[in-house]
Amino acid sequence: MILSDSRILQEIEKGTILIRPYRPECLGSNSYDVHLGKTLATYVDAELDAKKHNTIEYFEIPDEGYVLLPHVFYLGVTEEYTETHAHVPFLEGKSSTGRLGIDIHATAGKGDVGFCNTWTLEISVSQPVIVYAGMPIGQLIYFKVNGDIENYYNRKTNAKYNKRTDLPVESMMWKNVFWFGLIKTQGKKHIIVNTLLLISRKFFTTLSTYTDLFFENKVDNTIYT
Repeated sequence: MILSDSRILQEIEKGTILIRPYRPECLGSNSYDVHLGKTLATYVDAELDAKKHNTIEYFEIPDEGYVLLPHVFYLGVTEEYTETHAHVPFLEGKSSTGRLGIDIHATAGKGDVGFCNTWTLEISVSQPVIVYAGMPIGQLIYFKVNGDIENYYNRKTNAKYNKRTDLPVESMMWKNVFWFGLIKTQGKKHIIVNTLLLISRKFFTTLSTYTDLFFENKVDNTIYT
C-alpha cells in the first residue's frame, strides 16, 4: 500500500517521516519530489574491483550547470535529508527526468525502515545533458510495512551507509564477506572447509536414505499386519 499525500502529512506530523528541507509544493498525490544536490562524484579508477575500496573524487555543479556524458557513471546526492521510521521508502526518477534520458539509480531504489540520511544517486545518461543543482531529480514513495520491525536500519551495527553526509557515498561492497572467495583464498583453510562441507553433505544424504527406509518399512508393516 502506497501512502497518499494526506497520509504522508500525517506521518510527518507524527515524526515517523522526516524530510528536510520540506517544501509543501513538492508533495504530490502519493509522492514527494526530491532535488539534486550540488555535489557529484566519479570513481578515480576506470576499472573497479568489487573486493576493494574504490575511491571517488568530488566536484560541485557550477551555476551554469554541468554536462553529464554517456558511458560515464556519476554519483549524486539528494538535497533532502530524510528519515523513515515506520515505512519502506522508495526513490524513483521523475518522468520528466527519464524523458531527458537520465537514470538516477542502477539498482538501489529501495530504502530500509530506519534509513536516516541523504540519498546517493547512481546516475547515468543516454546522451549528453546539462544538469543543475537544485533541479527536481526524483520522487520518494512510501510503502506500508506488514508486520513488526525487529532490526531497524539505523540501529544495525553492520549497516554500511548510516554515517550522515551531504556528499555522494561510494560503494561499500568491499565491506561484505565474499564467502566463496574466502574459501578459495585462505590457503590450506579452504581444504578444511571443503572437507566439512563434504562430510555434512554425506551425513544428510545418509540421514535422508535411512529416513526413507524407515517410512517404507513402516508402510509395509502397516499393510501386512
